[in-house]
Formats: sequence, C-alpha cells, structure tokens
Amino acid sequence: MKVELITPEREVFAGEASRVNLPGVDGLFEILNNHAPLISALKAGPVKITTNNTVKTVNITGGFAEVLNNKVVVLAESAKE
Repeated sequence: MKVELITPEREVFAGEASRVNLPGVDGLFEILNNHAPLISALKAGPVKITTNNTVKTVNITGGFAEVLNNKVVVLAESAKE
C-alpha cells in the first residue's frame, strides 16, 4: 500500500509499505493492505512504517490519518525521526 506522512513543514515519508502502526486517541492500531476505509484522530506517539522487513519509526505530536483504496495519508502536527 502507499503511505504518506506529511507535516506542515515537509513530507517525512512517501512510499510503499506492508504495514503501518499508528497512535490513535483510543489506543494503538495497525493498518495492513486492503484495510477498510478509515479516518482517525492521532495522539502523540510513534508511527511505525514497515517496508521490506525494515521498520521506520517517526514520533509525531498528533494529527489525523486517512485510509482509502490501499493508501494511508498521515497528516501530523510535527514529526521527529
């Protein structure tokens, strides 16, 4: 699936991933290929993006995530790698 992690300052990540772990306001959750459409508010915490058995971790301060048609867009307030 395609994944984009964007802050107001820059694009932090854009590419293909097999899974994405996100810090939802009600707890951590995971997105896999062919996930149902979803919009979720995010709290501060780590976003873990798995690509080819490599995990990239980015700490965000909050934001929103949208999942639609095998594409995940994370709009974060700020991010630190």
